[in-house]
Amino acid sequence: MRLEGRRESTNVDDRRRGGGKAAGIGIGGLVVAALIAWVMGGNPLDVLQQAGGLTYSTENGGTYEPTAEEEELAKFASQILAGTEDVWTAEFKKLGRTYQPPKLVLFNGSVQSGCGGATSSSGPFYCSADQCVYLDLSFFSTMRKQFGTAGDFAYAYVIAHEVGHHVQYLLGTLSQAHNKMSRVSQTESNQISVRLELQADFYAGVWAYNDNKMFRSLESGDVEEGLAIASKIGDDYLQKQAQGYTVPESFNHGTSAQRQRWLKKGIQTGDITQGDTFSPSYSSL
Repeated sequence: MRLEGRRESTNVDDRRRGGGKAAGIGIGGLVVAALIAWVMGGNPLDVLQQAGGLTYSTENGGTYEPTAEEEELAKFASQILAGTEDVWTAEFKKLGRTYQPPKLVLFNGSVQSGCGGATSSSGPFYCSADQCVYLDLSFFSTMRKQFGTAGDFAYAYVIAHEVGHHVQYLLGTLSQAHNKMSRVSQTESNQISVRLELQADFYAGVWAYNDNKMFRSLESGDVEEGLAIASKIGDDYLQKQAQGYTVPESFNHGTSAQRQRWLKKGIQTGDITQGDTFSPSYSSL
């Protein structure tokens, strides 16, 4: 991506230097970092709690000294966030609405969010209770190790996806979906979660299209980079990696093919009105 000279967002809360340490994540054999990393349709802590419980300690683990690479990643994340602010401000204006950007919270190890305590193992997540996106920059190293995929656009996709959940929150989609999820069976709830996640993927694509239109930010290979990581965070791929087989009724983010399809649709159209993942039949997503 071309980011030279791009502004950095002022909506960043850097909590890395005060970082605490996690105490006892009892997730047992369920944890494959890649599997947990993107289970964040609503509150990622639900997943951790179902897996065996999470305890959180605010004890300081010592002085934190970010590496030069981490500082570069922090700057990068701030620039991507700024890009989402520019794009979604313009897109909301087309809808006759005012965009209120989320805050990006950078942390190391563990953090206390409006949705509860979380650790790096939660992966990046959005909390609607405080309208913040939470990110431990070490997740990008996990992406390289777990997925064999790296690159600035792949990292940007992670941030843009979580901002996509904020867009859903502002449009009322997130609360409507979560209210319905609380009244239906687990299988139906999972299907609603899939619809939310695929729409967030689409919104990430919409951001990419419009950011490129505004700033000519995309370079050769960027789109392929994004589609490559999308293929490795599908429920089917992750379940096969974790346990050797899939349980479709437990999918809550969508298959690799679905995630690629909706991200690609957003990148190709750049049109927020084409991201309805709730009207089509579930089998046609």
